[in-house]
Amino acid sequence: MSKTNLTMRLLILFSLLIYSQLISAQKIVTTEINEPVDFVNPLIGSDSKPSLSNGNTYPAIALPWGMNFWTPQTGKMGDGWIYTYSADKIRGFKQTHAPSPWMNDYGQFSIMPVTGKLVFNEDERASWFSHKSEISKPYYYSVYLADYDVTTEISPTERAACFRFSFPETDKSYIVVDAFDKGSYVKVIPNERKIIGFTTKNSKGVPSNFKNYFVIEFDEPFTEINTFNGKSLHKSNEMTSDHAGAVVRFKTTKGKVIIAKTASSFISIEQAELNLKELGSDGFETIKSKGREIWNKQLSKIITEGGTLEQNRTFYSCLYRTMLFPRKFFEYDEKGNVVHYSPYNGKVLTGYMFTDTGFWDTFRALFPLLNLTQPALNAQIQEGLINAYKESGWLPEWGSPGLRNVMVGNNSASVVAEAYLKNKETYKYDIETLYQALINGANNEGPLHAVGRYGANYYNKLGYVPYDVSINESAARTLEYAYDDFSIYKLAKALGKPKDEIELYRRRSLNYKNLFDPETKLMRGKLSNGKFMSPFNPFKWGDAFTEGNSWHYTWSVFHDIEGLIDLMGGKKQFVKKLDEVFLLEPIFDETYYKSVIHEIREMQIANMGQYAQGNQPIQHMIYLYAHAGAPWKTQYWVRETMNRMYKPTPDGYCGDEDNGQTSAWYVFSALGFYPVCPSCSEYVVGAPLFKKITLNLENGKQIVINAPNNNTDNKYVSNIFMNGQEYDKNYFTHQDLNNGAVIDFEMNNTENKDRENRKNEVPFSLSNEK
Repeated sequence: MSKTNLTMRLLILFSLLIYSQLISAQKIVTTEINEPVDFVNPLIGSDSKPSLSNGNTYPAIALPWGMNFWTPQTGKMGDGWIYTYSADKIRGFKQTHAPSPWMNDYGQFSIMPVTGKLVFNEDERASWFSHKSEISKPYYYSVYLADYDVTTEISPTERAACFRFSFPETDKSYIVVDAFDKGSYVKVIPNERKIIGFTTKNSKGVPSNFKNYFVIEFDEPFTEINTFNGKSLHKSNEMTSDHAGAVVRFKTTKGKVIIAKTASSFISIEQAELNLKELGSDGFETIKSKGREIWNKQLSKIITEGGTLEQNRTFYSCLYRTMLFPRKFFEYDEKGNVVHYSPYNGKVLTGYMFTDTGFWDTFRALFPLLNLTQPALNAQIQEGLINAYKESGWLPEWGSPGLRNVMVGNNSASVVAEAYLKNKETYKYDIETLYQALINGANNEGPLHAVGRYGANYYNKLGYVPYDVSINESAARTLEYAYDDFSIYKLAKALGKPKDEIELYRRRSLNYKNLFDPETKLMRGKLSNGKFMSPFNPFKWGDAFTEGNSWHYTWSVFHDIEGLIDLMGGKKQFVKKLDEVFLLEPIFDETYYKSVIHEIREMQIANMGQYAQGNQPIQHMIYLYAHAGAPWKTQYWVRETMNRMYKPTPDGYCGDEDNGQTSAWYVFSALGFYPVCPSCSEYVVGAPLFKKITLNLENGKQIVINAPNNNTDNKYVSNIFMNGQEYDKNYFTHQDLNNGAVIDFEMNNTENKDRENRKNEVPFSLSNEK
């Protein structure tokens, strides 16, 4: 080899080494995250459609748990898919309260700038845009509308928002205010440079007098005023119709900025004016800066260190999603008192109210995360539930904004019991009223099938909801009712209720055993005569189950995994059954739904067998290995799921994000533990994702999680130390964490099976209760 060739090869090798180090440096974020909001991508999950969900989200431009969200609107009026990443036109900027595309929206109106020809119809006014000229932050949104040469910017408060429109030079600059159809009103008040109005458009779950009132103030006078009625334009200042709107005109120079400040209220125009004061005299940049500060403060409750750029982006995008729902549905009157329009009886009353959450989804991880990191907020949510019960006679299982007939279960029991059991020493509210609400819901059918317990009489008499009595998804209801009874049992004990009452709910919480089929070792629907349904296809979605099959719901015994292990014949059989979930082919029977619903498709394409991380029933199942002495399998599958199923991209989720639940799963899993049984006050240990995570608790304490050897290969836990002491248990207690703790994980690239024979390590199970 010549000297020249040798020199060239050395130079190439040296260049490759430098390049490798640069790439490595780009991948690893080794310093503490000081501005976590910069890692949030509100567009995560927005590349979705009805047939396949990658999150079914929209960019929510809002403050944490804000009463109002704002979002660019690419979908048509009334379309639950407000914003889809694949769209290329924006129809307006919409105030939204949509918790999901399936629940759709209420209290909605839009604002849209146009130039040139006066167009106000949503199809005609829609403008081309590009993601390359779009900026989306939780506290700020900006986009260039190509057809009009206008840049629109938005920055919100909890009940208001500030718009900044940058126009070209023209005497034909317009802003369209669309109050939507199904009954609306607008009035232009030129001497005040103001538009007021209301919208009634909703998707059910509202009283007959429901209105969302709005006010919009501009910083420039109008040169022309029009209102519209559907597709017809009118030279008038006021319009009441099925579909009302207004168009105001401005004369602008190149780069002219017009500011519009807007707020809304479910109470009145006057209350909307009060809500507008949230913006005060602040300019756009100040409002934007304050929003950024608020988001940074909330996101800094959890600080990560030592992850990749992608991991940090995914983590903080998920954490952002856990801080949107349930939304605040209350306002402050002129004296500063908390008041709310009741979505149950239509009255204006005092006290807190929250809405837009489905407990079937969020009892699993979202509410446990609130109880750990946001207990003061969750105490307010509990007060809101008291008001919901007083105003409707029931607890909402899915509120949007009032009672909705969606999903199964009576999971308000878990939400109420967990909040009290974990934080009763710190936050005081009327738990006795909430307990009575649980008893009422547990023993009665409500006005809707998803309120109270559908099939309550059968369940209380037989110990299960029968498959053959025309009650849909009977096995799912039975399994969830049993866990809900356990939650009531735990709360009854804590409140010192009579022994026979306590024992009743303890006994009923074992009803899951009535559906266990010893032949297949799976949960199976049962007839009213006591025989199992036949034929039985464990791969059949729906039917006896809810958005899943028997392989998904068999594990829904959150409170008594030891009892389920015994039914399956012991730990080895139990682990084998868990393994089968991942080893089976992703086959399915969709005949109950008469088509392949998106949840089925998401399981099929995930290449994880029958495991369906994209939907809630099975999300806890990975952590059940810890109950059976095989925690390394939990560690393996948690890391696999996080790496494969979550990305900080528009297609970044593996199914519906569902009001923060799917995000909360990721947040907990990144911390290294998960609340399999929320009302048990324990967290099953998994494996942390980062080298260090710090939780800053509301009580001033910190949870510091160290895993310095953590990396892609080192996903197994070889040892755990808590506060310097070796820790053998496979769970952490809420009290230990809430007191502040330093938890050290020793990570390795090989499975540690030494824990299998240790005693007293498994999490709580009712069967082991003394």
